[in-house]
Amino acid sequence: MQQAGADSRTLTLVRQEQSLGAVRDLDFGIELLGKARAGDIGSTLRLYRPAPTVAFGQRDTRLPGFGAAAQTCRDLGFEPLIRKAGGRAAAYHEGTLIIDHVEPHSDAIAGAKGRFAFFGEMLAGALQSVGVHAAVGEIPGEYCPGEYSVHGFAPGVPDHRIKLVGTAQRVVSGAWLFSSVVVVENSAPIREVLTASYEALGLDWDPATAGAANDLVPGLDVQAIEDAVVRTYAEYATLGQADFSSLRA
Repeated sequence: MQQAGADSRTLTLVRQEQSLGAVRDLDFGIELLGKARAGDIGSTLRLYRPAPTVAFGQRDTRLPGFGAAAQTCRDLGFEPLIRKAGGRAAAYHEGTLIIDHVEPHSDAIAGAKGRFAFFGEMLAGALQSVGVHAAVGEIPGEYCPGEYSVHGFAPGVPDHRIKLVGTAQRVVSGAWLFSSVVVVENSAPIREVLTASYEALGLDWDPATAGAANDLVPGLDVQAIEDAVVRTYAEYATLGQADFSSLRA
C-alpha cells in the first residue's frame, strides 16, 4: 500500500476511550491539526466513539430551515454542531467509529484530492476484511454526498447500496487532518434524525441510503471494525501507541 503524501511512515495510534462531549470531540481534532502544524505532535491516528451528534456543513446554516433542523436534532437526542470541514449534514453516535488522522506535511495542500481516494480505498479494504461488500463512490440520494464515500451492499441485492463511511479533510499550511466516520451499529436513530433534519432544511435525499455495517453483516460491532482499521493501517505505516492523555498535554 502506497503512502498518501505523508512525511513519515510511522503513526502514533491513540485510542480515546470516552467521548469528551460532542463539541469538545469535534474541536479536539482541529486542535490536533494545530499541534501537528506547530511541530508539537507527529503523525497521529485518533480513534473514538462519539456522543450523538449531527454535524452540519457551513452551507446548511444559510438555509431558512436550519434553526428548525437544529431543534429537531436536540429533540431526538443529537447535538447539532457546525463543522469546519465537509459538506452537508452527517449524523453519528456511539455505534460509529471516528478516525482522525493528522499529519505534519511540508506541502499539505498538494495531495488533498489524492487523500480522499487513497483513504477511501483503505477503509473499503478494512470493511471488506470483515466480510462487508464495500466500494468507493457516491451513491444516488446519499446524505452528505461525496465522490469518495464508502458504500456497501448485500451480496444478493447489489442495487441497494448504503453509505457506510463519510470522509472530510481540513488542510492548513504545514499539516492536514483527514477525518472518517464509519457507521457500524444501530442505524435507525441516524436514519431518523437525518430524515427529520433534511426535511427541515428542504434538501432531497433517499433515507434508504443510510445504514450501518451490521445491517449487511449481522453481528459486526464497533470493536471489530476498529480492529480491522488498525490492521489495515498497519500495512500503511509502522504503528506506535500512546495514551490519550499525551495529546491533551
